Amino acid sequence: MAKPIRKISSLGSRRIGSRRIGHISSRKNVRKIPKGIIHVQASFNNTIVTVTDVRGRVISWSSAGTCGFKGPRKGTPFAAQTAARDAIRPVGMQRAEVMIKGPGLGRDAALRTIFRSGILFKFIRDVTPMPHNGCRPPKKRRV
Repeated sequence: MAKPIRKISSLGSRRIGSRRIGHISSRKNVRKIPKGIIHVQASFNNTIVTVTDVRGRVISWSSAGTCGFKGPRKGTPFAAQTAARDAIRPVGMQRAEVMIKGPGLGRDAALRTIFRSGILFKFIRDVTPMPHNGCRPPKKRRV
């Protein structure tokens, strides 16, 4: 005979066996912080925007993929704009440092969206990794 499943209140979540029962907290009730860091990672295929506090703990994040864009449209400036808007919406931030990484098309669009939201920038830093001579190239092709 199978075990009966106990009913619990919706204030939190519990595990019964391998099943999780209860509600999962939404991203709407996120902490409000006065200062923080906004990381924009813009590749050719996607743009990821992460909002952290000054100690580096993630408060909110969004990407072009989570906003509903699929395939080649994830790398577009409009997708980056939407991702930036979704990432900074739940966070009541006044001042921010912005770190931009990557060569993608969404760099400027995400930065423009963050600027229009009314957040004051402390600084904008490009943290794209640059190789100091990089990997060894492949040997010369012989035909």
